[in-house]
Amino acid sequence: MGRFYITTPIYYVNDAPHVGHAYTTVNADALARWHRLMGDDTKFLTGTDEHGQKVADAAAKNSVSAQEWTDVTSQRFREAWDALDVSYDDFIRTTEDRHRETVQTFLSAVYENGYIYKGTYRGLYCVSCEDYYTLESSDAGKCPVHGRVLSEMEEENWFFRLSAFQERLEAHYAANPGFVTPETKRNEALSFIRGGLRDISITRTSIDWGIPVPWDEGHVFYVWYDALINYLTAIGYGRDADEVATWWPASHHLIGKEILRFHCVWWPAMCMAAGLEPPAHVQVHGWLLLRGQKLSKTMAAEGQVRLTDIAPTTLTGEFGVDPVRYYLLRETALGNDGEFSHEGITHRYNTDLANNLGNLLNRVATVVGSKCAGIGPAPDPHSALAGVAREALGEARDAWESFSPQGGLEATWRLLSATNAYLEEHEPWKMAPGPQVESVLGDALEVLRLVAVAASPAMPGVSAAIWSRIGLEGTPVERTFDESVLWGQYPAGRAVLKAEPLFPRIRVDA
Repeated sequence: MGRFYITTPIYYVNDAPHVGHAYTTVNADALARWHRLMGDDTKFLTGTDEHGQKVADAAAKNSVSAQEWTDVTSQRFREAWDALDVSYDDFIRTTEDRHRETVQTFLSAVYENGYIYKGTYRGLYCVSCEDYYTLESSDAGKCPVHGRVLSEMEEENWFFRLSAFQERLEAHYAANPGFVTPETKRNEALSFIRGGLRDISITRTSIDWGIPVPWDEGHVFYVWYDALINYLTAIGYGRDADEVATWWPASHHLIGKEILRFHCVWWPAMCMAAGLEPPAHVQVHGWLLLRGQKLSKTMAAEGQVRLTDIAPTTLTGEFGVDPVRYYLLRETALGNDGEFSHEGITHRYNTDLANNLGNLLNRVATVVGSKCAGIGPAPDPHSALAGVAREALGEARDAWESFSPQGGLEATWRLLSATNAYLEEHEPWKMAPGPQVESVLGDALEVLRLVAVAASPAMPGVSAAIWSRIGLEGTPVERTFDESVLWGQYPAGRAVLKAEPLFPRIRVDA
């Protein structure tokens, strides 16, 4: 048993959530559910980022106050995660008092340690990603992420001495090779560090929608410095030292690759400056692409896509909650870019869910009804499927532990495919009632039991439904994974329910 603290980035409230946000959040949720299943003490944090110029502009555009705008839009994210059965333990809003207190306490420690000084910022700035750029790091004066012309800025700021941490960061990376994964992203962050670090602005005077700097009236903290500290707010930094010691630094940040520099360079340096260890691990994932482009609100603004078409609630209404979760987890390896499409969800639904998992459940329930009077028999302790299950579920375990939900599901579905092939080979529907057909059907019911456990981090609702349909009481997650996946635990004598298909096939027009 261990301890596992996982976080998503907190999401900007300048517009509604879309499937790109869902991709990160569902992966984090599945990993949290996996660690709970392993028996680990688990904390899962998500929330909304509510300060900065972009949010203030969105509020003004909609003729409401910034606080009114954040109240409404933050709630949309809660509703989206509820629609996707996301099991967060804490939902943080950066406009909360607890966050203001933590930010001011944390950055005051950095200030008192001598790593913050006053200066004047002159340079380029992107409102869309709330980030500063040099001409060299820009795309010929345009934002490399959003493609928009950068604004020229000059204002009095407080600066963080990031340059003082170059050697310490390089040493930290050398001593902790798994600090950033995958390795390609680790190398990218390390290359940035080795290229030379410049001190960075951490306050603004041109806006007032932010957390006030306690030692200099008229300044508010730059939104990224405010936002990163949310990971400490949620564990009581500045309020509960014991809670901080419980969860820090054993934390795992799941982030998109566009914010790698903030989390893999700035954030560990900030922690060092405040006298804290950096987080244990940053898992970087790729982008979810739509027709080859990163999903973003910019695409919506330019009329390339309607956000309502890729809203989590729209997708769950069309395909169901767990099929959408399955697609987001199974389609793309965490770390790579992936292409999102309705056709892709439909394909996964019909092949993996309807044809494979759903077909196995339906045919087993039907044959148990016709050959065993609806009562499930016990599995064969020496079944050929026992070894297949042991190998597949071992691979699934390793994959989940390595932050690979896709690999975990792929291994689990290999067991399903092997079981469907096993039924095709033995054809229990042609057998006479008796020990032989009972053995085959018992094996298949045992596989369904195992799959309900192994798939529960990805599809909690479907797993619970399978568990109930094969006559088991309780839920698939009442015991740890290692306890649950030993072969032979399906009990004889349980009523197996023959019901409507869990996954009615989606018709695809030619």
